[in-house]
Amino acid sequence: MTLNGWIQIAVAAVIVLALTRPLGGYMLRVGNGERHLLTPVLGWLERGFYRAAGVDPAQEQSWLTYALAMLVFKVGGFALLYAILRLQAVLPLNPAGQGPVSADLAFNTAVSFLTNTNWQSYGGETTMSHLSQMLGLTVQNFLSAAAGIAIALAVVRGFARRSAKTIGNFWADMTRITLYMLLPVCIIGALVIVWQGVPQTFAGSMQATTLEGAKQTISLGPVASQEAIKMLGTNGGGFFNANSAHPFENPSALTNMLQIIAIFSLGAALTNTFGRSVRDERQGWAIFGAMALLFLAGVLVLYWSESHGNPALVALGMDPSLGNMEGKELRFGIAQTALFSTVTTDASCGAVNAMIESFLPLGGMVPLINIMLGEIIFGGVGSGLYGFLLFAIVAVFVAGLMVGRTPEYLGKKIEAREVKLTMLAILCLPMAMLGFTALAVVLPGPASAISASGPHGFTEALYAYVSGAGNNGSAFAGLSANTPFWNTTLGIDMIVGRFFVIIPVLAIAGSMAAKKAVPPSSGTFPTNGPLFVGLVIGVILIVGGLTFFPALALGPIAEHFALNAGTLY
Repeated sequence: MTLNGWIQIAVAAVIVLALTRPLGGYMLRVGNGERHLLTPVLGWLERGFYRAAGVDPAQEQSWLTYALAMLVFKVGGFALLYAILRLQAVLPLNPAGQGPVSADLAFNTAVSFLTNTNWQSYGGETTMSHLSQMLGLTVQNFLSAAAGIAIALAVVRGFARRSAKTIGNFWADMTRITLYMLLPVCIIGALVIVWQGVPQTFAGSMQATTLEGAKQTISLGPVASQEAIKMLGTNGGGFFNANSAHPFENPSALTNMLQIIAIFSLGAALTNTFGRSVRDERQGWAIFGAMALLFLAGVLVLYWSESHGNPALVALGMDPSLGNMEGKELRFGIAQTALFSTVTTDASCGAVNAMIESFLPLGGMVPLINIMLGEIIFGGVGSGLYGFLLFAIVAVFVAGLMVGRTPEYLGKKIEAREVKLTMLAILCLPMAMLGFTALAVVLPGPASAISASGPHGFTEALYAYVSGAGNNGSAFAGLSANTPFWNTTLGIDMIVGRFFVIIPVLAIAGSMAAKKAVPPSSGTFPTNGPLFVGLVIGVILIVGGLTFFPALALGPIAEHFALNAGTLY
């Protein structure tokens, strides 16, 4: 670890902190349909969309109607994307002549981009046409991100409102978020990264001559437009197989830093949106503080781990101060790699600028734990906030048990219905993650897709299903996942991780919106200070530890001790 590395990490953290409050206020105005900076410019377009769709933005929906609208929208999106992938061979904008995507891979990919997971069992430049990348994947990058933010805003309304029967209008939320937030920022972001060297062209490829005189075909395409929303929307799906380690997706240290900031910015800002909505910004800063502490712990462990040399190479005489550079880009170094990997797995992004499988065992365990916890450390756009609020409910419930008092959060009593829905949303993730992993490692057919043996091979399988249910999409690498079994089970895994959380969360929002506020008293547990921050962090770590420690002990922890004993896998 170096001072320069810590300065780079600190700069990124300070920029995200500085953006949190202004972005949070802007998101609140957009979500509430208030007048803001872009209303005079784009307001006519918003109204035109409503007229064309027959939507009255002032007509709000109950939590159930909101959820049904979201599900109908998602089913339609799945059908369209699946059709594009299956028919891409006969559709235009296919300069490389890509054939139709197989049925199981098309199912996996459609579900993946629909759920904001962006898991990829394929190489983008060798599988997808330009039309599939643009009309299929990039469009879903915008829509899945907008849906996540819309759900978060609906949940925020549920906690903020009193004796209400509605939590917003899904169609209005989707329109405003896409039109006023995602599109403007992504247009500017795409232009910036084009300036840095990211291509944006309809050309399929170009010929280059190497220094040895050999001819090389270099894939091209409309990369910048997908890259911008890939990061801002915490999608993570790469245009190229190497993702953000590819120089056409992430050409410089500047673009690497901009991508890190983009991944965290909206998730961090939503904490401020929450605080403003409940009329107590300290509530939002308490959530931000808890997330920030967990983030700093993760980046510290990962940076520390990768700054030490591989014990197997140190035993052969390598200088341990050189660190572990296997699988990393020299243009980023260990600090930027550790920061990027922590951020992308804290958020449900999944973009990678290094191969996580090449990390040392404890370093590779950090991204795994980040996703296991539900990616509530700033998290994906929307999902981080409402995922964190689930643990906040558990924390105040525990606090209530300690003092023998009915738990309250933001002046509203937390009763049996909310606790049951909370546990349903929290427990569905480990059910999918661990259940599918157990199935994959014991069946001989699926297990043959795992490239390594021992605990390292187990981690390959575990990481895949953790990444799927966590809607992250990053891969441990080494796993040949493009088979009917893996494509199908990972698709189901992603559906469970997304919708089995969203629906209970919306039900909680509806229940909370209908409640009346209870005046605070001397026995009220404050949820805007350090005590609450400490309690909710403790709950997150205890729940995560009790649930996932046995799996971690079989994977990265066992491999760490084996590596130090000289055993390799």
